[in-house]
Amino acid sequence: MTSTTEPAKQAMTRFRTKLSLAVMLVVSAITALALYLAQRNVTATAERDSRQNFRTELSSLHKLEELRHAALAERCRILASKPRIHAALEDNALDLLYPSAKDELRDLMEGDKSSSDQPASTLHAHFYRFLNSAGAVLSPANLNDVGVLNAAEEAQLGLPKLPEKQQVGYLSRTNSATENVDEVIAFPIFSTETGEVISALVVGFKPLELTRKNTIAGIKSGIWANGSLDLASVSLSERATLADKINRIVGQSDSAEHNFTVRINGSPHLLLYTQVNPGSLYPPAYEICTYPLGSSIAQLHRIRWQIGGAAMVLLLGGFAASHLIAVRFSKPVEQLTLDSEQNRAQRRQAEAALISTSEKLKRSSRYSADASHQLKSPVTVLRAGLESLLAEKDLKPEIYEELSMLLHQTHRLRGVIDDLLLLSQMDAGQLQIESDPVNLSQLVEEWLDDLSAVPDSMDVTIEKEIPPNLYLAGEKRYTSLILQNLLENARKYNRPNGCIRVTAKNEGNHIVLAIGNTGPEIPPDAQKHIFERFHHNIVHSNNSGHGLGLNVARNLTGLHGGEIRLLRSENDWTEFEVRFQIAAPPPGIAPETA
Repeated sequence: MTSTTEPAKQAMTRFRTKLSLAVMLVVSAITALALYLAQRNVTATAERDSRQNFRTELSSLHKLEELRHAALAERCRILASKPRIHAALEDNALDLLYPSAKDELRDLMEGDKSSSDQPASTLHAHFYRFLNSAGAVLSPANLNDVGVLNAAEEAQLGLPKLPEKQQVGYLSRTNSATENVDEVIAFPIFSTETGEVISALVVGFKPLELTRKNTIAGIKSGIWANGSLDLASVSLSERATLADKINRIVGQSDSAEHNFTVRINGSPHLLLYTQVNPGSLYPPAYEICTYPLGSSIAQLHRIRWQIGGAAMVLLLGGFAASHLIAVRFSKPVEQLTLDSEQNRAQRRQAEAALISTSEKLKRSSRYSADASHQLKSPVTVLRAGLESLLAEKDLKPEIYEELSMLLHQTHRLRGVIDDLLLLSQMDAGQLQIESDPVNLSQLVEEWLDDLSAVPDSMDVTIEKEIPPNLYLAGEKRYTSLILQNLLENARKYNRPNGCIRVTAKNEGNHIVLAIGNTGPEIPPDAQKHIFERFHHNIVHSNNSGHGLGLNVARNLTGLHGGEIRLLRSENDWTEFEVRFQIAAPPPGIAPETA
């Protein structure tokens, strides 16, 4: 009793340990999944709220910009229609252009400089320039009258061509202390004589900023254009880093709106951008907005601690439950150990039952042979009836096609019955092979002729290398059945415009017959099963078989004292090899030499 109790205790301990580990693993997986889903949900919510706030404020900005652009367009239209400006442009008196425009544009340059909280009414310009017929900037003589720009900044105002409608762009301006961006509006000037665009007036303003009322604290907005970033309350070094990152992402993305995470002053922020001048001849510019993610991360940490605490409670509960379950199940385990001898006796009884079952299966095999005999008669009657119906005239095409298909199925069923009967005889050891000389060369030629005459045969090329008067020892009808199965498989599993190659030769005391064909290869893991019964779906084909042909061929080859094997199936080529015992030819026929 002690020898059986000790293993039971050990088994109980192992079972309890495994159960506890399993429960802990399940709870740990659930905890990790909950943490992941919570983090993703919090992050997605923060991004969604930030994008919604950004779009709301950007919509407000666009409305303000539309009002200012409309007012500015009207001002520019009136200024561009001034006779003195038109006369200077149309008479090519460009040296008089800026002096003439000085008085006309004085109120634009010295307009109302209202506070930044009233951007819609602010039409005060920082600078203005005219473009020539090629879109290049016409440089003024006195910069103080038109706004001071250096050469690089002035070059940014040019366009590849004169615009036919108002264009919006942004000018990057940098000095030793700060870096900012001016909004640029180019208004076309039309000829009073021809109506064609002869110049453009380019005016620069301080861009509108996103309002920051009733929004999350810490939001910053600005403009990115031409690789330069104007973002308030951000140092120049961090601004340059952000500008480089935005430049890379904008260059890699085709979308006009995007968002990504950045670090500003050591804290994570969500940066969103959207293009503010789509369709403009000026380079694309983007409205930038950064949202702090500190509160979202703090919320995520709180959720993690809450889920972690719940997970610890679950782990402790799972450990206690696993201990109770292990104790409960230990008694049946111990009882099973004590009953092992009885189980052995039952196993011996089961083995005896298996032997009895094996005998019953053998009798079932004999019954299958008898049933195959009985099935032949009704199939023969059915086939005769279908052939009689097909011989009648005036049959509809669909009825004739259906009857033909049924007749084909009766032939196929007769083949299955014949193969089953033959296999039953071989399984029972009742099939005896007479060893007579069989002309293999002649048999192969006959079957190749029949193969080429099959109505539904694919267009394949038949290659053969068969010496005459190759005789094997066996029985002709069973040797013919082996050839039939192999050649029909070579045709059935071939491909259009494929090839069938048949070769034979003497090799010692054997005749080696090889039959190969193009077509889909047999998968490596299925090759060891191809000679088993009813394994007919290894290679996909429109012509289905009943899965007995190769099994019949292998058994018949074995009864002839030979063997059959799959040589290879790769690279659009499948080849089988059959070995037969060689036989002396009948008197009067010269034997074939190797």
